[in-house]
Amino acid sequence: MAFYGPRLVVPIDVKKKPWEQKLPLHNRWHPNIPPVAEVAAGEVFRVEMVDFSGGGITKEYTAEDIKYFDPSIAHYLSGPIRILGTDGIPAQPGDLLVVEICNLGPLPGDEWGFTATFDRENGGCFLTDHFPSATKAIWYFEGIYAYSPHIPGVRFPALIHSGLVGTAPPMELLNIWNARQRELEENGLKSKSQGDGEISLCGAIEMSGFLELKYKFHISSLNVTISKPGALCEIIRGGMKEYLTPMGPTPLHVNPIFETGLIEPRFSEWLVFEGISVDESGKQHYLDATVAYKPAVLNAIDYLSKFGYSKEQVFDLSLYHIDDSPQTHNHKHTPRHRKTCLPKYIIVVFHTDMAYVIYQSYLLLSCCPCEGRISGIVDSPNAVATIAIPTSIFDQDIRPKENKVPVGPWIVRKPDVLKCTYDGNLPTTRNPSSAT
Repeated sequence: MAFYGPRLVVPIDVKKKPWEQKLPLHNRWHPNIPPVAEVAAGEVFRVEMVDFSGGGITKEYTAEDIKYFDPSIAHYLSGPIRILGTDGIPAQPGDLLVVEICNLGPLPGDEWGFTATFDRENGGCFLTDHFPSATKAIWYFEGIYAYSPHIPGVRFPALIHSGLVGTAPPMELLNIWNARQRELEENGLKSKSQGDGEISLCGAIEMSGFLELKYKFHISSLNVTISKPGALCEIIRGGMKEYLTPMGPTPLHVNPIFETGLIEPRFSEWLVFEGISVDESGKQHYLDATVAYKPAVLNAIDYLSKFGYSKEQVFDLSLYHIDDSPQTHNHKHTPRHRKTCLPKYIIVVFHTDMAYVIYQSYLLLSCCPCEGRISGIVDSPNAVATIAIPTSIFDQDIRPKENKVPVGPWIVRKPDVLKCTYDGNLPTTRNPSSAT
């Protein structure tokens, strides 16, 4: 019987650990990792992946797996995959590799995801000084929709996060990464460099990166690249020099180009929360977009907590990940699976209960289809950041009205997100004007 559809080049057994798979997985961006498969330019092929935790984070109703998760073995990549041109020659340094992701989806029998915040002593997360505890919310799929029993009252179309896709770096670029990140560490600043070979998330930004895009995108990089489930590749010989301008001291300092896809949720009404580069203590920062984004998200979390959600629930909604993310590597190619279910936008707002508690709100923003933006960086000294939340994902009207915020037993929803205690000694940041 003839076989139709994309050829499976990297299979995954979801019941096995990453190191037990038929083809070896890895979590480093390194030129010496040999390719595990080979595809031709123009061929549609399928790559299966494990989730970023490699099965270490489960759908059990506990946050213990989050609290004690080992971050050094995360972000497993499928590949590398060697891409051959129409001339039979593999993609070479300096070529431009165009990768079209035709489809993304969870593996059969594994249709679930999670959003989580890591313990402050074990990696933490954005706003970890406000939310130091490990938390988790499990999400399930109903067709294209996602819902969570831990963040009730919210349902939305969940586009899958495309995850990490990139090309393997040449040794020269790897040495540049290590040297500049080592300098950060020596100066006492945080760095995730781990010596010989970048952990998969770190070099990802340069090697095509951590993609918060829709289904179709173009990737460029130095060597060959890999693709995701259902992908199509094209090699443009010498295209890097032809189309890209280095943004640094060497020809290696180039950034990828992306083309967004055609599939997206449709929302027409949004609530938008704003922040400027003034921190919780009232200190002014000069055009600092990170500082500006914190009050935008904190405003959204505190606002939704008035409608019955815990603040952790709201935050979790913005971090939601699902089970399927491939990745693209260079002359050595590397796709990978993620077990996180993110809608389409980079910054998401956590969803929470009607009696939103802080943590419910925090996790909601992690995965819902909200939009985080740098809205202004020209009006010094303030950078302006915003986060927009679609109102239709809630089963109640969350817009301000002349009446007061609803109260009463009907607005209180249980359970809350799964949560562990914080056992560290670092102080927790609190907004003196916050509702809770």
